[in-house]
Amino acid sequence: MAAPAPIPPTPRRTLFGRLSLPERNYVAEALRTETVGGVILLAAALAALVWANTFQSSYRTISDFHLGPGSLGLNLSVAHWAADGLLAVFFFVAGVELKRELVAGELRDPKAAALPVVAALCGMVVPALVYVLTTNLGGGSTDGWAVPTATDIAFALAVLAVIGTSLPSALRAFLLTLAVVDDLFAILIIAVFFTESIDFMALGGAFAGLVVFYVLIRKGIRGWYIYIPLALVIWGLMYNSGIHATIAGVAMGLMLRCTKREGEQHSPGEHIEHLVRPLSAGLAVPLFALFSAGVSLKGDALAGVFTRPETLGVVLGLVLGKTVGIFGGTWLATRFTKAELNKDLAWADVFAVASLAGIGFTVSLLIGELAFEGDAETVNEIKAAVLIGSLIAAVLSGVLLKLRVRRYRALYEAEELDEDESGVPDIYEQDDPEYHLRMALIHERKAAEHRRLAELAGAARNKPDSPA
Repeated sequence: MAAPAPIPPTPRRTLFGRLSLPERNYVAEALRTETVGGVILLAAALAALVWANTFQSSYRTISDFHLGPGSLGLNLSVAHWAADGLLAVFFFVAGVELKRELVAGELRDPKAAALPVVAALCGMVVPALVYVLTTNLGGGSTDGWAVPTATDIAFALAVLAVIGTSLPSALRAFLLTLAVVDDLFAILIIAVFFTESIDFMALGGAFAGLVVFYVLIRKGIRGWYIYIPLALVIWGLMYNSGIHATIAGVAMGLMLRCTKREGEQHSPGEHIEHLVRPLSAGLAVPLFALFSAGVSLKGDALAGVFTRPETLGVVLGLVLGKTVGIFGGTWLATRFTKAELNKDLAWADVFAVASLAGIGFTVSLLIGELAFEGDAETVNEIKAAVLIGSLIAAVLSGVLLKLRVRRYRALYEAEELDEDESGVPDIYEQDDPEYHLRMALIHERKAAEHRRLAELAGAARNKPDSPA
């Protein structure tokens, strides 16, 4: 009786391996917009700091100026409009990104999704534990446990732009996917832990509006003049329900179709995201930063960051907790699954990206305001801690990434090389016969040119007056 054929071993999956061409193009476009938005965000944060510390009275006057229809419960301050209104645009884009990742990106495959999900979860749980441990040891309040759990992808990419590091596309995609999952959990934290009371009538109206939005989208109805008023109504009802209004943006983003049908170059979700992302990155988030990052640096705002347990917990959570959590989660994924690290990268690269994720800004500032609402002094100190923690994380990650910049540049250039000038990087054409035929022609032309030059050089050597 013949022995049964041996079962071939399950192939190991490569962590941070090469992306598919469509995914690589999408990531490149998304990160390009986020990077530009991050630079604008950085400028807005600096402007807020300068304004709040040189003309503090005017900064406070404008931030606290109220406008809006009071009869609808929307007579809000300018700072409140920025946090609840403009950030709804940011979370709408986050919702579209999440939907796309779930149906067409890294998260559509449960095995591939395990890494960013585990890394993001560990990257939120560990900072929260660091914060709670620090505040318990120091006798402080644990109310701000969620502040250091968020990653600001725009700010992180702005740091990359300033450093000039050419990260390989796989690491950039990991950072982007990690931030998308991070945003999802941050949204859940805001919805669950920062909702004190619910107006079920308003909430029911918001859900009814979302149903109408969903039906219109599925029927293929077009027209901004329909969707923008409807979105405003949904947002207003969600705000009055007691649930943070940004949840309305996420819900609408998740309802968009992000898969392409026959004859479509882009799905409706990708098309709308392409239109709205510049508005989010270039206007909504920077204006939020302008009215939220205006930390007063007078008195003990800076000195107290490292002495008060709440603020020290935020700094340690961002710098230490984020790095250890994401790096540890990624290592656990390789330890207990069939995944292995890309041979072109080292664990030092994962550590550097993990430290880069310690840059928390937009959502961290928002959660800080919600966690200590009504305590202006503590909110100011928490904001200062977020800024300092993010700055330390940016410097640390910058140093770590600079140590490997030559290796990154070589990998990046190899990914972008298009020797046959087809518009597609050569690394994606290795299975295309036409590519090899084009390259053969190119090499034949080069060989013919070199033969011609060789003949000219030989003729020159044989002339009587040529040097010996």
